[in-house]
Amino acid sequence: MFVGGHVALDLVNTVAWRLDPSRREDRLRDDEALRDWAVSAGIASGPAVAGGVAQVRDLREAAYRVLHPMATAGSAPRRRAAADFEPLRGPVLDALARAEVVSVVPLEWRIPVRATSDLPAALALEVWRLLQFEDLTRLRQCADDGCGWLFLDRSRNGSRRWCSSADCGNRERARRHYRRGRA
Repeated sequence: MFVGGHVALDLVNTVAWRLDPSRREDRLRDDEALRDWAVSAGIASGPAVAGGVAQVRDLREAAYRVLHPMATAGSAPRRRAAADFEPLRGPVLDALARAEVVSVVPLEWRIPVRATSDLPAALALEVWRLLQFEDLTRLRQCADDGCGWLFLDRSRNGSRRWCSSADCGNRERARRHYRRGRA
């Protein structure tokens, strides 16, 4: 589940089979699922359930709308207009207003997560970090036709094609093997 290379991408990837409507599954179905995901992702140590899942889903979908075109642009120029980022403007500004400085050298901002209701701001801050500090020319979408998960390709030659070689990559290798056997 955590294959994106950044927690903001792993948040976007909480929709399984995003590109296949017949298999699509939202893994953040309620506040308890959000809490479990946040603990597994290392964003929280076990906040009490107190709401926030609807805001997190809204943030996730806004992040996807901003990131997806960059992930699928291929070798095309990745310049984007400021208006393309408007869906994230409010959540990111709110997060930055709530953030506390936890380290000066290097400068690090954090939002303490005491309950799931703190997660929308904490995750918006992570989306900002992704956009601000990561090399988004390495942003990719899984090559599986139904998957749709996004990831940072940190391979040396930039050739990673699958969210997970053991999952989508293995399924594609099995399909190719099957087609060769039938030919």
